[in-house]
Amino acid sequence: MSTQRRQRFIHGQLAWMLASILALAALGSLTLELFFVLSLIGLLVIVELTAPFNVTPRWRRRLKWFIALGLVVFGIIVVRRILAILPPGVF
Repeated sequence: MSTQRRQRFIHGQLAWMLASILALAALGSLTLELFFVLSLIGLLVIVELTAPFNVTPRWRRRLKWFIALGLVVFGIIVVRRILAILPPGVF
């Protein structure tokens, strides 16, 4: 049962990432940063939609480290974008 839920989780994440790549490519704005942000959003949505009610399997507890790492990288992306927008003398 747990393997089936894990496979459903992985298939959902892969489908989200493939749809993100196709949508970004169709819009002509495919960059690694945008793809990463959309994949992180998909991961967060899928984690919440597939969360069990009673018992959390061990593989789901390890997801918090991937989420934390993803949020750190997201923060770095946001800071880089803000620094790119600011005029050179501000910072």
